[in-house]
Amino acid sequence: MDKLIIEAKTNCKDSIARTIRMNGKLYDTIEEIADENNVSFNTTAVQLLEYAVDRVVRKDKRQ
Repeated sequence: MDKLIIEAKTNCKDSIARTIRMNGKLYDTIEEIADENNVSFNTTAVQLLEYAVDRVVRKDKRQ
């Protein structure tokens, strides 16, 4: 599986503010990854979500 490298991304022009809920352990893990890479929690969370969405098997495309 491809490895994800967290990068400092800026200038997101089409961002939408939303609230998501997660358990404390997941939050702490994302915060640790963000700190290790000297980027914000939000930048890290977005990159993790993009990585997952790019690799998810959609129900209508399963075989």
